[in-house]
Amino acid sequence: MTAPSTYGLSTQARNLQWLLTDLVEEVPGVNSVAVVSSDGLLLLSSEPAAVRNDAGQATATGRPKGPRGASADLATIVSGLGSLTTGAAALMDGGGVKQTMVAMEHGSVFVMAISDGSLLGVHAAPDCDMSVVAYHMALFVGRAGHVLTPEVRSELRQSMEKTP
Repeated sequence: MTAPSTYGLSTQARNLQWLLTDLVEEVPGVNSVAVVSSDGLLLLSSEPAAVRNDAGQATATGRPKGPRGASADLATIVSGLGSLTTGAAALMDGGGVKQTMVAMEHGSVFVMAISDGSLLGVHAAPDCDMSVVAYHMALFVGRAGHVLTPEVRSELRQSMEKTP
């Protein structure tokens, strides 16, 4: 995996991108990761924004990457699952939702709440070790929760909007 460009981002935003990249590269079975704001906007993605040629121009590589491709799909799913499970928990007087997991025939989706209302979503292979994925997600949430200030969220949102 190639990390998205962090040029021009603050130290906090670069650290979050590094943590996200590390999650994908170090945890077996993790395909992609997205961090979504409480209002459903994609803040961070494990996919490169675009492949660039030697002249720095974006090139087409099949399915679009970044906010208009698979990352946007994962962000939409994460946001929807977050809303659905929060509503279900409220109806059942269950308190706050900590984690949601959907196991499918060909993969799994995990969603974990971050302290500021943002959500961490992971798409993983069907043969992943779910406990290992959940553990590393919890580590990410613990490390990222205090860093996702309103200023950093705004910076990340703006950087995703600039993605070609």
